[in-house]
Amino acid sequence: MEVINKAKSFTYYRRKVVNIIMLFFSFAAAIITIIPLILIFYYTISQGIAHLNVDFFTKLPTPVGEPGGGMVNAIVGTLILIGIGGAIGIPVGIMTGTYLSEFGKNKFGSLVRFLTDVLSGVPSIVVGVVAYTLVVIPMKHFSALAGGVALAILMIPTITRTTEEMIKLVPHSYREAGLALGIPKWKTTVMIVLKTAWKGIATGILLGLSRAAGETAPLLFTALGNRFWSTNIFQPIASLTVYIYEYSTAPFKDWNDQAWTAALVLIILISLLSLIFRIITRSKYKT
Repeated sequence: MEVINKAKSFTYYRRKVVNIIMLFFSFAAAIITIIPLILIFYYTISQGIAHLNVDFFTKLPTPVGEPGGGMVNAIVGTLILIGIGGAIGIPVGIMTGTYLSEFGKNKFGSLVRFLTDVLSGVPSIVVGVVAYTLVVIPMKHFSALAGGVALAILMIPTITRTTEEMIKLVPHSYREAGLALGIPKWKTTVMIVLKTAWKGIATGILLGLSRAAGETAPLLFTALGNRFWSTNIFQPIASLTVYIYEYSTAPFKDWNDQAWTAALVLIILISLLSLIFRIITRSKYKT
């Protein structure tokens, strides 16, 4: 009996030591993960805060050689592009993910799932070329609409896969309860399953919007850019990412500084968007 107790004691302490070691490595991995993010935030803020003023949010870019100016047209243009992309990509992504989770247990569903995974790995510049072929060439000019289509294509895979996985986490008893009450399957899916999985789906939407907001290459082929004020979705439009690209590669220090400020504003916009989504989902579907 004494030998058995010693063996149990040894096993207990061994498991405890292993648990402490694994917790340490998990904590270290978490720290390593957030360090680059903290450094990015710190460097962007330190470089861009100097030119963050009222003029940056209220004035248009100045001509080459003149200091000052702002990027109000690019800020508004970025919001328009994200809005167009979201209006196209979010419904398509959610509906596709819902189909794959609820009705996609067949060969066609497997094909759609495979193609979605492939699309998520396609370089953004290729998506820009595709949007250029599908939208710009038929319209015969660059436009915000073409840029929105390109961003929507980039959003769809992330939103689709996130929606599918979040819906799969909803217990089957929820579906069975709805069907037992005589509710049609489609209504059970929309009114019960999607509402239950909404928090996770909202996270996928945020990831898709954040990725689209930071893209430059597709917009060079579609929205192109515009140094003047424009909100016409059928004409070229300015965006922060394109300005960041152009200003950071320019041989003018003032433009380089404004590129850092534009990067900081872009991070702030994405952070505000994330905060708004969190507030909406937490207040409406609080658990």
